[in-house]
Amino acid sequence: MSIAISEIFGPTIQGEGALIGVPTVFVRTGGCDYRCSWCDTLYAVEPRFKDDWAPMSAEAIMAEVRALSGDQPLLITLSGGNPALQPLDELLSLGHSLGYTFAMETQGSRAQDWFAQLDHLTLSPKPPSSGMAFNPARFDACLAAAGEQPRVTLKLVIADEADYQWARAVAADYPHLPLCLQPCNPAPATPEAPDLVTDLEALNARLRWLVDRATADRWFSARILPQLHVLIWNNERGV
Repeated sequence: MSIAISEIFGPTIQGEGALIGVPTVFVRTGGCDYRCSWCDTLYAVEPRFKDDWAPMSAEAIMAEVRALSGDQPLLITLSGGNPALQPLDELLSLGHSLGYTFAMETQGSRAQDWFAQLDHLTLSPKPPSSGMAFNPARFDACLAAAGEQPRVTLKLVIADEADYQWARAVAADYPHLPLCLQPCNPAPATPEAPDLVTDLEALNARLRWLVDRATADRWFSARILPQLHVLIWNNERGV
C-alpha cells in the first residue's frame, strides 16, 4: 500500500521531545484527523495541500532515506500530520532489516498494531489551547497497541495556565510514562506566511514561565524542553 508523504528531509537533528539532539532523517506523512489552532505543519495536515503529497511505497521511501543518510543506518523520525493514519508496517519492517531505527510522534487518537514495531513512540495529546479534545479511551488504545517493546514517552505542549493544569491532570493518570513538557510556539509559520520569523523573545518567555511554574509546584518528574529546531532555524522547513 502507498504512503502519503508530505516531505522527506535530513539528516538533521530531532528538535524536541525525549530524543532532542539525536541525528535523524524525517519522513513526514500527509493527512491528519486533528486541526490544532497553533499547528505549525498545516501543509501536511489540510486536504487543500493533498496535491503536494506523494504516494510512495516503503521501498521508495527507504531508497530516499538511504540516499540522504549516505546509507548509514540512523534514526528515522516519522512525523506528520498524523503518521498513525498511514500503513507504515511494511516501512518499519524494511527499515529495521537495513539497520535503521524508528521514532514516531502522534497525538494518540488512532491506534495501530504496528506501534509495537516502533523503537520510540511519543504520545502527545493536545491541550485545551489547541481546540481539540483529549480522548482517554483512544489514548489508552494507543498505549495497549504499543505493548512492552517501544520506549513510550508522554509529551505535553503548554501555552497557558489552563494547559498547565490540564497537563498536571493528564500526567497524573500516566505516572509510569516518562514526561516531557514543551512551551507552545506563539508564532508558528503558516502556508500563508511561510517566512514568518519566530518571536524568540516570546518563546523564551514561555519557556522561562513553564520552568518557574513547574519548579514552584515541585513538579520534578517532568523534563522541560524547548523546540530546539525553532531556536536554531526559526520556522524554516526542511531542517
